[in-house]
Amino acid sequence: MQQNDDSPDEVCRVQIVCLDPDIPLLRPAHTGDAGADLRSAESVALQPLERRLVRTGISVAVPQGYAGYIQPRSGMALRRGLGILNSPGLIDSGYRGELKVIAINLGQETVAITRGERIAQLVILPVPQVVFEQVDELPPSDRGDAGFGSTGLGSSFE
Repeated sequence: MQQNDDSPDEVCRVQIVCLDPDIPLLRPAHTGDAGADLRSAESVALQPLERRLVRTGISVAVPQGYAGYIQPRSGMALRRGLGILNSPGLIDSGYRGELKVIAINLGQETVAITRGERIAQLVILPVPQVVFEQVDELPPSDRGDAGFGSTGLGSSFE
């Protein structure tokens, strides 16, 4: 079988423990998907602007050199106003507890989340080992210290 030039050279294997046997195993919905859907391990109702920590019923061992990121699901955000606070939520490689999602209802109606419903997604990405080095002065750049809207806040035609 010939390898597609677009396929990754290596596979990142992530060990998973199902803390709740009724929650389906974590896996991407389609080949090539960047994320895998996280499901709620509980039924909850979120009032408008209410936030809540929602259990997923799984724990993972993110390999060293990688990090996990909990991201919102676009369909839930668009259709029901369900957002994820602290997004993306960071899962360090040393964390072994249950994955939980900080959900918020940004809509104007109650959002009912049913047990087993897909509420967020988990993306695993490589991260470099970082060493911070104190210096007296940073090297110059074109941007310098310009931030917070420095590229313009108006229309794209300005």
